[in-house]
Formats: sequence, structure tokens, C-alpha cells
Amino acid sequence: MATTADIIITNGRVLTMDGAALRADAVALAGNRILAVGPGSEIDALMGPTTTVIDAKGGTVMPGFNEAHMHIFPGSVSLRQLNLHGVQGVEALKIAILDYANKNPDEPLLMGFSADYSIISLTEPCTRHHLDAILPDRPFMMFAPDHHTAWANTAALEKAGILQGKDVGIGNEIVIGPDGLANGELREGNAFGPVSALASTGGREELGMVTGMDPENVTPEQFALDRAILKAGLDYCASWGVTSIQNFDGNHYQLRLMRDLEQAGELTCRMRIPFHMKNFMPLSDLDKAAEWKKEFATDMLRGDFVKVFMDGVLDSQTAYMLDGYGDRPGYTYEPLFTPEAFDSIAVKADGLGLQVAVHAIGSAAIRQTIDGYEAAVKVNGKQDNRHRIEHIEIIHPDDIPRFAELGIVASMQPVHYPGGTCFPAEPTTAKIGEDRWDYAYAWRTMKEAGAPVVFASDWPVSPVSPFQCIQDALTRKPWKDGLKDQRFSLMEALEAYTAIGAWVEFMEDRKGMLKPGYLADVVILTRDIEAVAPEDIMDTVRPAVTICDGRITFQA
Repeated sequence: MATTADIIITNGRVLTMDGAALRADAVALAGNRILAVGPGSEIDALMGPTTTVIDAKGGTVMPGFNEAHMHIFPGSVSLRQLNLHGVQGVEALKIAILDYANKNPDEPLLMGFSADYSIISLTEPCTRHHLDAILPDRPFMMFAPDHHTAWANTAALEKAGILQGKDVGIGNEIVIGPDGLANGELREGNAFGPVSALASTGGREELGMVTGMDPENVTPEQFALDRAILKAGLDYCASWGVTSIQNFDGNHYQLRLMRDLEQAGELTCRMRIPFHMKNFMPLSDLDKAAEWKKEFATDMLRGDFVKVFMDGVLDSQTAYMLDGYGDRPGYTYEPLFTPEAFDSIAVKADGLGLQVAVHAIGSAAIRQTIDGYEAAVKVNGKQDNRHRIEHIEIIHPDDIPRFAELGIVASMQPVHYPGGTCFPAEPTTAKIGEDRWDYAYAWRTMKEAGAPVVFASDWPVSPVSPFQCIQDALTRKPWKDGLKDQRFSLMEALEAYTAIGAWVEFMEDRKGMLKPGYLADVVILTRDIEAVAPEDIMDTVRPAVTICDGRITFQA
């Protein structure tokens, strides 16, 4: 290993996230590795004539954030779209849409994102008629924050050929109005996919989620456009201190785009992209996932796990529930896979040495996923594949201890908590039901039960900022007195964004901590985060410098 540092970071509050030596004065980097962590006098001795010295100015110095669940392609595209977060009421929506339309005269499909389910009002759901009254002559569609529901105007529905409705398969729905035509609400990817395809990107950003398939006949110009969009999204993530991304939609096309960026030295975050197993795919397709694991296997880019959707989301009532919804007793919806089908997937993937990560929000979806992982243990024996469940928004108490028993990872997003900094409490809390509030978004409960808990934003469902997620983890208020306190400490939240994130993706031997020999992934914060009041973190703490693989990827 080198004896002279390329970069020295000094005058910072170093949090290594290494329990054996949590604090230090300075950090030295050489190439793409951490050369030394320790007292300032020892680090100064590693300085050479070409060493770059970064003054942290008293800010926290820590491992780069590991974003353990996001959607990089839709998120990157969203940077070019209309952000409707916080917009409420028809008049505010009209102003936002018309302004965006005027600024984008040539876009074939105008698209918005982060439109709240109650964007019209708490009592009146959005329909194509609301959107037609604002923009009747150009196709427009807007996504809910969760990206599981979209609303389109008549022009978009007509151009996509779905105004008359269409069979879009189990778990998906084009909602039909009293007039026998689509009312504008599109639930899940098969329903809104035909509209997304109208965009200038051809909807390629959604394919990793909707079909898991590659786009057909991509021209060099389209590839270049997608590459540029992703590069902008990766740079944006780096500006938030992110050095590693575990993506949660995938296809071979995204991996090829990322490899092109990697080979050009332009990949500013480490990327992990899954094989997306859909319910129409034969079980043998998992062999492709095993091949991806071999094909993409560098420290910067890997394709080494399997993603599955078991259900939808609470707000559109597409989450699969054991005992109905709080505001709709007896209505449970349906899973996207039968128990037998998912058991087969879990058993085969586990046997191939592939980690499986399942989107499961409702209590029945979570139980069915756990049952599948248990089936894999019975067939293959207990292996260290670190299978995951994503979101876990409402769990039955009987299933909580099964995480530790089976070694299942709880991948959760504190920023999703209704009533926190991002999303309103209603209508979600009503759909959960007051009798189940203690088992909703229960990250402290999961941790105390022995489950490894990892944090992420789920961008673009919610903002990519780790600081907003950390603040929600530290400041959550219960919906009523007597509920369990689900808050994390600051160190627990930081660990869930660094060391545990690295462990979950089998890289705990080389990242997630600041240790000699580890990969040089570092973020320097503008402030000492330990000295900031929890309720001020998201507004006052930012990255000053982000370093990934020994390269400065962001500097304020």
C-alpha cells in the first residue's frame, strides 16, 4: 500500500462507524483506498508534495451514504419533470401544470411526480376531468409519490389507446368511471406503462420496474440521451453525499448504461442493479440473474440480486393485507405471486446464491414473503444470502420475530412515515386502522427484535436526502399516546445508512466504515451533525465534499 496520501482530510469530527475505534482526528486516502485513520500528527506524516489537503472546518467526516433502496433511472428522469410535492388544490395544480407546459413546448408527454393522493382534496379523488379542465389539448400524466399510481388526462389516455380500458393483469388496474371509460387513475406499472411510453424517453426509465425487460431497438441517440440522464442523476445523488446505490428496479439495459459510464470513469456512485423477477416470467429466468452476477462484478458495478414485487401500496389499496383495511374491513386485495410461485422463486434463487429482495408493504404480503424464505431454508439449508423485505409498512406481530429467526433484513424508509416531514398522516393512517398503528413503520420494533435494519429514501418516491430520512428516524411522533416510541438514536440511523448498508450487500469487508484498506468512500458534512438538534438536521446539514472511490464527486 502507498505510504504517501493523495488526499488528507483534517480539522473534522471523524465518525468511522467502526465500533472498535469510532472517533478519529483525520483521514488519509491513497488511490481508491483509505490509507490511515487516526490522530492528526500521524496523518500529517503521510503528506507528500502532491497531497491535496481538505479542511473539514469542524464538520462531520464519515463513510459515504449507502442508499439501500432507490430507483435511479426514474429518479434521474424526475429531475427533468414537474415536481408537485406540496402542491394542494386545483388552482395551485393548474398554475404548476401550465407553467411547466409553457416551458416544455416540444415534450410529447408532460409528466409530473410526487402528486399527493389528496392533491384535489381529501374528499375528492383526482380524475382525468380535473386534468382536462387544466390542460385539454396536450397529453399529461402525474405520478403519486409512491410511483404505484398515476393520473392521466384524456389526451394521454386516448393517445396511449387505453381510454376504453384494457386488461392489464393481476395487481394492475385502469380504473373505469361511471361513463364506462377510464377515469384517469392508473394503478401499477402495467396500467400507466402505455402512457409512459409516449414520453421523449419512450418510457425506458420505467421498464426496469414495469417489465424488467430491455427496450427494443434503442438508437445510438436514445442510448446517449439515457446515459446523460443517468449521469445527471448520479451526480445529483453525489451532491447529497451518496457514494453507493442499491437500485430497486432493473434490466440488462441499465447495467450496460452503467458499465459505459464506469469504463469512461464517469460513474460517480457505486451501483448495484437487480434482476427484476416478474410474475409472467418462467422460473428458469433466474438463471439469467446468476449470469448477471458473473458479468457485472466490480466494486463499482454489480448485478447480483433479485427484486420481486409482492404487492402494491396502502394509499391505492393495492397492498395485500391479512385482515383488511382500517377504512375498508374485509378487503385484502391480492398478491402479485401465488404462495407456490414465490416459494419456488425463493428456493431457486437461494440455491443459486442470489439475494432476494421483496417489496412487501401489507401484512399478508410480508407473511407470504417470510414463508417463501422459510421454504428456501427447508430445501437448501440456512445460507448467508441475507434476503430482504422492503418497506414493511404494516406487519402482524406474530411475524416480527421471524426476521431474526430466518436472518431476514428489514429495509425501511423512515421518510415514508405518514405525518413526518414528507407525507401527510391522512389518508394512510385511516387505511392502516388504529388497532394496527403500533405495528406500522415499526423500525425500532424490528431492530429490537433482532432484525438488521437498513435505511434508504426510495427516491424518487421521496427526496434522496439522507438528512431528511435521518431526521424522521430521530423525531418521529406517535399518532396517539401510548404507542411504542419508534425513534432511532443518531448513531443508529447513521449506521443504518453506512455500515449496515454495506453488510446487506456483502461488502462489509471493504466499505461502510473508515478503516485502513477500505474503499475511499467519504462524505464531509458542512456541520458537526452530532451538535445539530434532530429537528434541524434536514434543513441545516449538507455535504461539503463527497468522495467515491478516491475521486471527489461533489464539492460545494
